[in-house]
Amino acid sequence: MAGVNKVILLGNLGKDPEIQHFESGVKKAAFSLATTEVYKNKEGNKVEQTEWHNIVLWRDLADVAEKYLKKGAQIYIEGKIKTRSWEDKDNNKRYVTEIIGDNMTMLRTKKDSPQENSTVETNTNHEAIVPAPDDDLPF
Repeated sequence: MAGVNKVILLGNLGKDPEIQHFESGVKKAAFSLATTEVYKNKEGNKVEQTEWHNIVLWRDLADVAEKYLKKGAQIYIEGKIKTRSWEDKDNNKRYVTEIIGDNMTMLRTKKDSPQENSTVETNTNHEAIVPAPDDDLPF
C-alpha cells in the first residue's frame, strides 16, 4: 500500500521570502511560517503555542511568493514534508525539515486596504489565479 505525505498549514510569514534563481531558469522561494495554537490550561489561563515551519516553493509558486508575499502575510498552504541532510564545514551531519508547497492561497488580513484585499490562489499546476475585485461583479 502506498503512503500519504500531506501537510496543510494556515499561518503567518515570519519573514519576506528569500528568492533564488538557478542557471536552469528555475526559481525557489523559502520562508518561515508561524502557526499558533491557542488553548486554556488547567487554571483557565489562555496559552499560545507557536510552531515555526520552513516553507519551500518552486517555479510558478515561487513567482507568486516573490510578487505578493511579505512578512506577516497570512497564507493557507498544502504540501509535503521533506527532510534533507548535508555535512557542514566541520563534517557534522546537519538536518532540516521543510514543507514543499504545491498549493497556496493568500488570505485576507485585517490590515489590508480594500484595494489590497484580493485573494491569490494557485492550483496544482502552479498557475496563479487572481480573481477580479468584488466591485466588478455584475450583481
